[in-house]
Amino acid sequence: MSLKDEVKFVKEELSSDEKVLESAFKLEGAYKKYKKVIWGVAIVALAAVITKNGMEMVEQSRLEAANQALLTLQQQPDNKEALATLQAKNPALYEIYTLSAAAQKEDTATLKSLANSQNEVVADMSRYTASVIEKAPKDSKYYEDLAYLEEAYAALQKGDKERAKQKLSMIDLESPVANLAKLLKHMMIKAAQ
Repeated sequence: MSLKDEVKFVKEELSSDEKVLESAFKLEGAYKKYKKVIWGVAIVALAAVITKNGMEMVEQSRLEAANQALLTLQQQPDNKEALATLQAKNPALYEIYTLSAAAQKEDTATLKSLANSQNEVVADMSRYTASVIEKAPKDSKYYEDLAYLEEAYAALQKGDKERAKQKLSMIDLESPVANLAKLLKHMMIKAAQ
């Protein structure tokens, strides 16, 4: 390598080092100028992460307590402490448990009180279950086809075959109760002969 090449090489090296130093000085200047903003953003981001993780831990703890209370109630249905824990930790699950227990005990008073629930599904299922226990079927959004079948059966018991046919025709062919509806229609035809 000639002396000229070496000088040229050294100049290029110094030039690139100067650029690195210049960038570092610019970065340091920007840091000094925006130091408060940078630290503020970092602290807010850290606080957000900590808060999010804390909230997730609290929610997980709440759900675990509710699930444990439900498991206890399945083993000991009269456990008042577990029932109170379930109600406090997960009100929606408490309503579903209460609906299930009331349906098993045929407790129409509890079912009627659940009919006023904010949860549309629980309210509808409670109204329907209470009406079935009282043998006075009502329309139901979630048990619609089953309600039609119940109404048709009740109409048949009263001797109103036309109303029974009308209710049975309202049952969707894809419904799980469609076969029962067909059987009931067949029985009406056989009884008429």
